[in-house]
Amino acid sequence: MYIRHELGKNGEEAATEYLEKQGYEIIQRNFECRQGEIDIIAKDNEEYVFIEVKTRQTTKYGKPCEAVNERKQKHIWNATKYYLYLHKIENKPVRFDVIEVYKKKEKFYINHIKQI
Repeated sequence: MYIRHELGKNGEEAATEYLEKQGYEIIQRNFECRQGEIDIIAKDNEEYVFIEVKTRQTTKYGKPCEAVNERKQKHIWNATKYYLYLHKIENKPVRFDVIEVYKKKEKFYINHIKQI
C-alpha cells in the first residue's frame, strides 16, 4: 500500500510540474471534503480546471483513465460544486481533466485528457 501511495504522490508531482510548464496556475492540490477529493485545481487562462491524476507503471489492468468511472466522476463533480460554493466562484468556465501518468523506470510520461 505504501508503494502505491508513493507512486500516486510522485505522479501528482509530475502532473503538477507538467501543468506549470504548460502555463497553468496551480491553485490547490488535494482538496478534500465529504463529497470527495480533487487532486489538482488549476486555472487555464480564465477557466477553472479540476484534475484527476491516475498513475500506473503498467497497463496490465487497463489504462489509468479507465479508473475514473461514473462513480468517481460523480464524487469529483460533487467536490467541485462544494469548492465553487466555498470560494464563491460563480459564472466562471469550469473544465474536468484527467492526467494519466505512466512511470517507466525512473521517468514519468504524461497523457493529458481534457474535458472528460
